[in-house]
Amino acid sequence: MEVRSAQPGPVPSGTAALADHWDVEPELFASLARNDQRRMAEQYVRGLLAAEGRKTLRNVAEQIGGKALQQSVHHFITASSWNWAPVRGALARLADEAVRPQAWVVNSTVIPKAGIHSVGVDQQFLPHLGQTVNGQRAFSAWSASERISVPFNWSLVLSRNWLEDPARRSRAHIPDASRVVSLEEHAGSVALEAAEAWGLRRRPVVVDVDGLDAGATVGRFARAGASLILRIDGATPLRVDGSLLQGYSDKEVPALSLISSMKRMRRQVEWSDASGGGMHFGVVSAIPVLLACPAPGGGPGGGPGPVHHRPMLLIGDWRSSGRWPSRLWLTDSRRLPLITLLRLTRLTDVVERDFAEISEHTGVRDFAGRSFQGWHRHITLASVAHLVAARAGTRRFPARRRRVTGSVTPLCA
Repeated sequence: MEVRSAQPGPVPSGTAALADHWDVEPELFASLARNDQRRMAEQYVRGLLAAEGRKTLRNVAEQIGGKALQQSVHHFITASSWNWAPVRGALARLADEAVRPQAWVVNSTVIPKAGIHSVGVDQQFLPHLGQTVNGQRAFSAWSASERISVPFNWSLVLSRNWLEDPARRSRAHIPDASRVVSLEEHAGSVALEAAEAWGLRRRPVVVDVDGLDAGATVGRFARAGASLILRIDGATPLRVDGSLLQGYSDKEVPALSLISSMKRMRRQVEWSDASGGGMHFGVVSAIPVLLACPAPGGGPGGGPGPVHHRPMLLIGDWRSSGRWPSRLWLTDSRRLPLITLLRLTRLTDVVERDFAEISEHTGVRDFAGRSFQGWHRHITLASVAHLVAARAGTRRFPARRRRVTGSVTPLCA
């Protein structure tokens, strides 16, 4: 899912008031070495919640203490020594408590920019618009339930134009260790870091990103032992798993052709969710398939390495009546009930909603600086502000989760 540029919707009720009434959890900024850094981090989050319009450093500084603090705020974000990774770890643990996630959702966001100097700015293709724009591209991992979602980790895509230009690297203070990373690696690391570095309980990962290579992505998560649900393109080559469905060709065919031709596999589904949104209805198809996954690192001499065919489940989701499914998914979680898998894919809708209704108002898109460190620090604190707003909003939901029910029935011939 490429999160689309849009005019921000209504500011969540009471968001500005949260700036004055937010009780700061001590563990959030415990990793910051100095009292003045912890105090500034708290003030910055309050400024993000209170400021109207774009959450630029100047605008946030105005909320904190007026023009006199502009230089201090700028230094704290762009040139200070504090490390954002431990703050994200604390944020991830607090989000886990607040959200009680059913899964982590990974998506990709394009942030349009007018100029060329903001760190990471390059030509980015937007599939939903069918055009290329000038901007940054970032991957994010979200803790998501059917009620709320909170972003807790981010990765900024840096192209060769940035990493192989010494002058640009120097101006943006890009670390020496930064290298060109594939989109598949971005999608994996932004989610898997939470489990590997921060000790969080593993969750199923729903990856909703355009342009990923299915084999490389599935292989990356499989090697880490993570359960994956991946949205795929209709052209992704697959073959029917003959060990479970006999009588079909073992040739690879495009996923869309495969699922469209096997009409007898379609089922009517209905379920209720935990947010009180009533009953949901749809049509779904699930086919056991095999996906070719190349071994990492290639073969001897840099040639292609061995290919492993991993057993997966291909899911077609018809969100509206029509010949073609609205979305295609691959998952290695064959043993989960189909209703459960379908509900997990729908968590991407919760993330898209909360990005528009909360993140847009806490400044996720608004950092205009040129510093790599500045971008990461700003977006980390904007995610903390998102948690504050989202957690306050959960009061409108019942404290006890509703029992989730669902059924799958064959379609009438």
